[in-house]
Amino acid sequence: MVHCTPKKDSLQHLEEPDLFINSIYLSVQGESTRAGEPCVFVRTSGCPLRCRWCDTPYAFESGERLTLSNIIRQVEEFAVPLVELTGGEPLAQSHSPLLCQQLLDRGFQVMIETGGSEDIGTLPPETHIIMDLKCPGSGMESHNRWDNLKVLKTSDELKFVLAHHEDFLWAQSTIEQHGLIGRCQVLFSPAFGLLKPRDLVQWILEARLPVRLNLQLHKYIWHPSTPNV
Repeated sequence: MVHCTPKKDSLQHLEEPDLFINSIYLSVQGESTRAGEPCVFVRTSGCPLRCRWCDTPYAFESGERLTLSNIIRQVEEFAVPLVELTGGEPLAQSHSPLLCQQLLDRGFQVMIETGGSEDIGTLPPETHIIMDLKCPGSGMESHNRWDNLKVLKTSDELKFVLAHHEDFLWAQSTIEQHGLIGRCQVLFSPAFGLLKPRDLVQWILEARLPVRLNLQLHKYIWHPSTPNV
């Protein structure tokens, strides 16, 4: 992976929109339907949720404020067309949709990974959304913004991170209740270290669920605790 250290832009007007950024780095997509592709990640700082299996607690508070023009300039230095906003929780910051739009205006393919507790309707329609609907095992189920399901496009992705079989049954029921198959891409991801991928595959096949297994490739390429890869 290649990292670019965030740097302050003292030449920008103080009123220019900015974001609290943890890091900007180049790696490969570890998840989603575009897993394995080179991608520039813009990791925002701060998150209103505290999922018990969270693998990025270092992004809760660490970071610095960067203007959108500064962020875009650093993204452009990597010369890779795919960009993902991740966190933390990008949509907890009001200027994240504006950053998405400015990146789209410059010809980038823009993805965003969001925990589902914030309004995704604020995003430009060209943004590829990966929304994580919180299962009971996360401890954050009560924070799900259910109206977001109505906003998801057929090209977007809805991810369920499962910690145990009870989460699987909850996700299966949620899919049926809301008629999600065919409305968007549905991903089932085993919570790393809590659920064996083999067990999840067995449950998917037994239930004949037309969902996609979603493994975190970066945790198999690098050590699972390695940040920003």
